[in-house]
Amino acid sequence: MSNTQHEVVVPPSVGETHLKSNSLGFIGIAFFVVSAAAPMAAFVGASPVIFSVMGPGVPLVYILVALVIAVFAVGYLKMSRHIVSAGGFVAYISRGLGRHAATGAAGIVLVTYISLQVGLWAQFGVFAQQLVSRLFGLDLPVWVWVLAFLVITTALTMRGVDLNLRILGVLLGLEIIAIAALVIGVVAGSGGRDMSLVSFAPTQLFQPGLGVAVLFVFACFTTFEATTVFAEEAREPRRTIPRALFAVIVFVGVFYTVATWAVSVAVGPDKVQDAATNDLAGIIFSVAGKYVGPWLDITMQVLVVSSFIAMLIGVQNMFSRYVFALAWGRALPKQLSRVSRKSQVPATAALVNGIVIAVILMAFLWSGADPIVIVFSWFVALGTVGFIVMMGFASVSILVFFIREKLERGFWSTRVAPIAAIVLMVTVLVIAIANYDSMLSGDGSIARQLLWFIPVAFAAGALLPLVKKDIDFDRIVAAGG
Repeated sequence: MSNTQHEVVVPPSVGETHLKSNSLGFIGIAFFVVSAAAPMAAFVGASPVIFSVMGPGVPLVYILVALVIAVFAVGYLKMSRHIVSAGGFVAYISRGLGRHAATGAAGIVLVTYISLQVGLWAQFGVFAQQLVSRLFGLDLPVWVWVLAFLVITTALTMRGVDLNLRILGVLLGLEIIAIAALVIGVVAGSGGRDMSLVSFAPTQLFQPGLGVAVLFVFACFTTFEATTVFAEEAREPRRTIPRALFAVIVFVGVFYTVATWAVSVAVGPDKVQDAATNDLAGIIFSVAGKYVGPWLDITMQVLVVSSFIAMLIGVQNMFSRYVFALAWGRALPKQLSRVSRKSQVPATAALVNGIVIAVILMAFLWSGADPIVIVFSWFVALGTVGFIVMMGFASVSILVFFIREKLERGFWSTRVAPIAAIVLMVTVLVIAIANYDSMLSGDGSIARQLLWFIPVAFAAGALLPLVKKDIDFDRIVAAGG
């Protein structure tokens, strides 16, 4: 094998099965991925739960998980120089571990992202219902808000990234301004006094709730894969993708670290755990109202809902491209590889995704399942574990790829970092399984059975090439040069 740089490209196609190239730059990709992480929604929805099990050490957990993701990203980005595909982890696993492993991974991808979307839509519906009820006294069922906005975001995804970028840019900017106002208000309100750094003391990690905290924090980073999913549409992907990925990791890590530290300072490191336990839904809003004013309290409640909308647009855009790539490789029906003639986005995949999510959500919500206790907790827990498994497979694939293909030098990036990532992913997976019931509400025994979807999906996918012999991931991952 020659040491010449190779770039993996999606072969040219005609009209209806080719994404729009050179349509996204560094800022555009970063916007999609950060918006999909839902900074405001995760801060308000997840941080109180993490405080309740971890105490003041929450900011340190965000730093820890960001470092774990960064270690994984070293080898991931090195391999990205040789793959430009909307196939994400599946494209990497195909090059490293072969076709059967890739189709197995594709099965896990479908379970993971469908589960995450179902859970997050259910949580969105609750926030939307509460906000409208408070502001206008209109008390409609959760499923009405879910279905209405699912139709809207699916339509936006089918329209294309240019329109979505304008919406995401405005919403994300407002979220950042609101959180910045909260942090500045806490610092100013404290007058420089009691600016405790106890949250960053290493001893804070030795808490009984560390395992659960790691899982919830890990869920905040699950969308970073989108940086490579948009690779086919990126301008200068070898430069754009690495910059976007590390920008996302740094932004998300710093954002949550600073924001949760401010809450810890505002409430008091010795009081924040009890305060969060007693008021999971309102602790963040209370801090905003006390240190800045009632206007920030209500503004943040509105932005939580808009943050969910931005997140769900981002996730739908990412997953529709994933489905497009799998269909292009013939692992899914070829109709899903069609793109709109005008905007050249995977409109068919976006539409099918919206329909599937709607069917699952309505089946649960119309049957009376609690949107938070059942739908959110069960499906987000399943999706988080699926994502960790995918990162583990990707880490092994990256190591095998660089051992076999002598394309890159750098012992740290091609050997040490991938091995370290494998060890870290296995450790996190063990923590995830050991603490799985702690992430669940309702009947945990039933929810735990959902974990079987992950190995079953992998096995079904791995066996698929034996039945469907025309599956060819070289169609989306083809060596060139």
